[in-house]
Amino acid sequence: MSALFQPYSLRDVTIPNRVWMPPMCQYSAAPEGPLTGAPTDWHFAHYAARATGGTGLIIVEATAVSPEGRISPYDLGIWNDTQVEAFRRITRFLVEQGTVPAIQLAHAGRKASTDRPWKGGAPVGPQAHGWQPVGPSAVPFAEDHPVPTELTTTRIAEVVGEFADAARRALAAGFEIAEIHGAHGYLIGNFLSPHSNHRTDEYGGSYENRTRFALEVVDAVRAVWPDDKPLFFRISATDWLEEDGWTPDETVRLARDLHAHGVDLLDVSTGGNAPGVRIPVGPGYQVPFAARVKAETPMPVAAVGLITDAEQAEKILANGEADAVLLGRELLRNPSWARQAAREAGAEVRVPDQYHRSV
Repeated sequence: MSALFQPYSLRDVTIPNRVWMPPMCQYSAAPEGPLTGAPTDWHFAHYAARATGGTGLIIVEATAVSPEGRISPYDLGIWNDTQVEAFRRITRFLVEQGTVPAIQLAHAGRKASTDRPWKGGAPVGPQAHGWQPVGPSAVPFAEDHPVPTELTTTRIAEVVGEFADAARRALAAGFEIAEIHGAHGYLIGNFLSPHSNHRTDEYGGSYENRTRFALEVVDAVRAVWPDDKPLFFRISATDWLEEDGWTPDETVRLARDLHAHGVDLLDVSTGGNAPGVRIPVGPGYQVPFAARVKAETPMPVAAVGLITDAEQAEKILANGEADAVLLGRELLRNPSWARQAAREAGAEVRVPDQYHRSV
């Protein structure tokens, strides 16, 4: 039996297979006007194609909990009801295709207000729909980035509330799973790492203090997210820094804490909090970090990082290194990857009726 095409259940949600799509920003929302941050026809076509291609779970890209939480002015958001209504079109279609719809709730922190990657990704100001970024400390991401405004404890509490409000809207929009974005150098990851968190109050210094914001967000979201629906957390397992960075040991410790606070699965990635670091990129290069969390904690995990072919994915699952695999670049190249992999494995091929001639 193919491990890739076994169903996987968390709480009362069953995902039909272990081929999952991670959040990948499309930078294609309107930067201003009444539809700011709302998904467009591009987003619908993008996600619909992967659903008809047989992907079991689709995590919609980083969706900001507030306007200042966007990575770029062109990011999705879920801070108002107009955005909710636009998302419903996507979630309805995914469910019709047998795909579980999930959403990543995010705040970009000190890496906010940048241009689209294909335009260079540099910081943008008010003249290009930009704004002033915020962070745990007045420490810029890089030399060419602005110094973020240090969040007050009052503002921290407000951001926690914004995550909870976004989760309520995500539920109204039809999502079955919510994921909290704690990776890649965005706001929650900024608090976790001593590289970006230089605070001396209850949110900085010790491990307990640096993880306080993350756990407050989890508690606030879990309080409004239904008990029968899963909650994920995405983590960068390491900053890839030799010193003064977030570490794999801390990731294992946080996984245990997150599990105790009601998180159902850890989506394990790496990096993003420091520019210019050396990362040994290669096939499956991030899988060992997921495997360690799975081996040392009760937390289920999903693995990501240059997973490109079915045999590789099967081995990761068969070896017990992860409970599911997230395919990013490969699903961008081939929206029907899951269907093709199922056919190769002799597993049941989920095909829309309209595509019956492809079987």
